[in-house]
Amino acid sequence: MADDGDVRRVALSLPHVQEIDCAGFDFRVGGKGFVWSYPERRPGKPRAIRTDIAVLFVGDESEKQALLLGEPGLFFTTPEYDGWPLVLLRLDAVQTGRLAELVTDAWRMRAPAGLAADLAL
Repeated sequence: MADDGDVRRVALSLPHVQEIDCAGFDFRVGGKGFVWSYPERRPGKPRAIRTDIAVLFVGDESEKQALLLGEPGLFFTTPEYDGWPLVLLRLDAVQTGRLAELVTDAWRMRAPAGLAADLAL
């Protein structure tokens, strides 16, 4: 099982990553977010930053649907993410190796071509 410390460790192991100072975690490459803590919206209340859930960039709607349908114990979404290539990942349900794969894939999809070449395969 993973936690926000594992997200931070994996994200910061990737080249050219910037960590944004915030209540949870927020990582970017080339100015584009690839993984961040879930800002849960609650009716009539301020957002709650959930560090037990990661918002993860997945590239496109087909990849999003494949993850949601294929691994519903790990991934979910909410209406505010409809139309966005993002999934929500339950950190307490994912193994650290799988987390590293997911975060690295998100980084690859968001990194500009010149920066992506710096990641050793």
